[in-house]
Amino acid sequence: MREDKLKTQGQLVLPLGGMVLLILLFVLMRYPGYATNTTYLGAILALQIALASLSRFREVFFPLLMGTFLWAGSFLPFYGTGMSLRWLFLAVGALGGFIIWIKSQRQRHFGAFHLVSGFCVISALVSAIVSETPKIAVLKALSLTMLFLYASSGGRLALAGRESKFVNGLVLACEVLVYFSAVSYFVLGFAVFGNPNALGAIIGVIAAPVLLWAAVVSEKPETRHRRFFALALCGVLLYYASSRASILGVTVAVLLFTVALRHQRLLFQAVFLSVFFLAIMAVINPSHMDDLASSLTGRIIYKESGRHPGVFGSRRSPWEDTVAVIRKHPWFGSGFGTSELGELRPEIGQSSIYTLEGTNREHGNSYLALAEYMGLLGAVPFLLLLFMLLGTLTRVYAWMRRTGNPYHYAIPFALVTTSGLVHAAFEDWLFAVGSYLCVFFWVAAAMLMDLVPMAEPARSMPAHVPSATQSYDAECLGASVNQALGA
Repeated sequence: MREDKLKTQGQLVLPLGGMVLLILLFVLMRYPGYATNTTYLGAILALQIALASLSRFREVFFPLLMGTFLWAGSFLPFYGTGMSLRWLFLAVGALGGFIIWIKSQRQRHFGAFHLVSGFCVISALVSAIVSETPKIAVLKALSLTMLFLYASSGGRLALAGRESKFVNGLVLACEVLVYFSAVSYFVLGFAVFGNPNALGAIIGVIAAPVLLWAAVVSEKPETRHRRFFALALCGVLLYYASSRASILGVTVAVLLFTVALRHQRLLFQAVFLSVFFLAIMAVINPSHMDDLASSLTGRIIYKESGRHPGVFGSRRSPWEDTVAVIRKHPWFGSGFGTSELGELRPEIGQSSIYTLEGTNREHGNSYLALAEYMGLLGAVPFLLLLFMLLGTLTRVYAWMRRTGNPYHYAIPFALVTTSGLVHAAFEDWLFAVGSYLCVFFWVAAAMLMDLVPMAEPARSMPAHVPSATQSYDAECLGASVNQALGA
């Protein structure tokens, strides 16, 4: 069966690669100057890498795509190149992954979640047409199309039938990311992700939830201790970044995880260690502690330091601006991913395919941004998609509460999705496809839809937690989960 799948993928990739190669040879023969241009040669090399990854799409393409988006969002060398390559890899992943998905033998098919995501794309395209900057809006809508197409097909291929390897690889990648970030910020003094909120986002939405689950289900003591140490580093990085949205997102995920599993001991330990760490930091670095305390008490509620009339005083202005835009464009808003130009309207001709500064403003809330972009009618499919995701999360936590089983592979994706939805209430990234956080979130959401546990007891895992003395390693544990789930 495995050889047949590889043969099928090879039959799909070889003709496509041959056609692209012939086109490139024709262009080089017609315009020989391109052969000496490093930009064009780099683009050809990137295209070759993308096409070569299609031959091992299930194993290679997901980490390649996520790595490229993460590279583009960092300050690593040549990150500007990554900002261009991410769109190439996303397009190849969307189209190539869809073709491989259709041709491959699969147990799962398109469902209501994927149908609604298609309606979201149609709504975004309609909204883009009425935007004051339709070229920019249409490009953003097309990027959303590629993301949802990849998440609904190619992204699911990376997980289907190889849940153990995929999740183990994801846990390892999160560990490496945490250690790399700690060395970069604390040893080298290099802010690899630039804005502290960006560091907090990737740690609080992705790394910390995944490592929390991985540490709880680890069987070998050395593995469990290593993962808890990486989880502790996540807390230190969040404290360093003072990312209030990330801290709140992780807190909600931890509370739901421990309450659903009736793991009060883990919750008490987390609270005790957090208070102990904050007490030490208050002695070592009181100035940073004062800043963090003022942020948590003032800026979450009031959005910025100082006194404001009422609890939501500082948020009345963006809400009023949003309502004003909805009144002007009640059906499809100001255009997907764009805001009204205002005084910049005479400069609209200076914009090409890049976002003109001022055509989009920071909302500080992904849901407010959606309301302004899409309007009342255009936002309906997006809201339905979010409600379906919330319903799935409710099913996962209810299953955890009923069985007391932490070993299901849906749980880490549920924790990531939970933290992401909370974090998106304070940051504007949920439908900004250029963000690595947006891409990972929606791919993880599509994977969660495939992994949601069944209600029948025959397909659920044992409720007890094996002791640390049992000789299960990560691979054996993964095999037992696959067998129990009937994968």
